[in-house]
Amino acid sequence: METALVTGASRGLGAAIAERLAADGFAVAVNYASSSAGAEQVVARIREAGGTAGAFQADVTDEAAVAALFEEVRGALGPVTVVVANATGPQPEIPADQVAWRDHLDQLEFFVKSPTLLLQAALPDMRAARRGRMIQIGSDVFERALPHMSAYTAAKGAQWGLTRVWASEFGAHGVTVNLVAPGWIPVERHGELTDADLAGYLEDLPLGRIGVPADVAAAVAYLASDDAAFITGQRLTVNGGHNMD
Repeated sequence: METALVTGASRGLGAAIAERLAADGFAVAVNYASSSAGAEQVVARIREAGGTAGAFQADVTDEAAVAALFEEVRGALGPVTVVVANATGPQPEIPADQVAWRDHLDQLEFFVKSPTLLLQAALPDMRAARRGRMIQIGSDVFERALPHMSAYTAAKGAQWGLTRVWASEFGAHGVTVNLVAPGWIPVERHGELTDADLAGYLEDLPLGRIGVPADVAAAVAYLASDDAAFITGQRLTVNGGHNMD
């Protein structure tokens, strides 16, 4: 049984991804920063469904914490060969003429520093297995160029750049690196939404419905599978056709 680590998996997209990977036969390390109760609920649902999982606390933007996380997961579930870099922080809307360098750094820590730490920690096991999947969770905001989102968008662009370079660099080791870019997928942090909240967004969706976490989880599961063994350096947008490459 292979082991997959999903960061920021105590709720939202991360929880859906963790549960889907467990259903597909992976032992899943459910990482969380502060919500131990949420992570344990995800683990409980996985186990109730017959899967294997454990909850592991770590700040995945911290070097020592990431190293310790991989040691703990390796001891409990085995070597990690699938990493889903999903953890994120606040995404404030700030006009470009008011953005501070700290605002940029806050985003870069989640979308450049953390994935770098995760990849470096996972590579020894991936190389040894001659199989690895690094899957980053990006955003379609990079294409949509929304006002007041310059720091977030810049970091997401950098994350996509890393994906391509890493795919080129580590393909010879059997490691694929891809990015899933969701559109707006309402989850717990968005609170209660009304039909009016969704109406304007739905008007621009060719498929005519709002996305759900399972849509993103399915894309991640595909890229983690053997069926995607010949796919690397790619960006899979999951947004109902809101924008098209």
